[in-house]
Amino acid sequence: MSELSFREVVLQTDIDRVATILHNTTFFESEEEVVGTSLVREYLEKGDNCGYLFVFGEIGSQFVGYTCYGHIPGTLHGFDLHWLAVDPAMQGRGYGTALLQFTEDRIRAFGGQRVYVETSSIPLYGPTREFYDHHGFSLEGRLADYYAPKDDKMLYVKRLLI
Repeated sequence: MSELSFREVVLQTDIDRVATILHNTTFFESEEEVVGTSLVREYLEKGDNCGYLFVFGEIGSQFVGYTCYGHIPGTLHGFDLHWLAVDPAMQGRGYGTALLQFTEDRIRAFGGQRVYVETSSIPLYGPTREFYDHHGFSLEGRLADYYAPKDDKMLYVKRLLI
């Protein structure tokens, strides 16, 4: 794996970079792409107070992928992993794993003990579910027809070792 570096400072250019990755994965509807980029905009407007934190993976000036995560209000140690996306041209090289591990380390540093992630039950998201299974997440809940008929919300959790 090439030398991947991590950045937590959010830049104005990240709006377009996130939009491009979300669009190029072809996993997300346009409405979801808008949500993903709106979180970057919200961070740029409000800073850490917005509740969203980011990790950006880069090789030199090449944008590889990112995570968006944050503490779950009303919980003591719970964090949501809102987004994890890797440029399709860079997938299958361990960059998603590296981004997840770095993000989990940051969550631990903030006192987090549990990471929650949701995804879809449709076949398109089979590799996503396998990724989370492989990385120690457990399926904790399933909400039938959540996103659409026959498209269930799958809720995973990982208990972080401290």
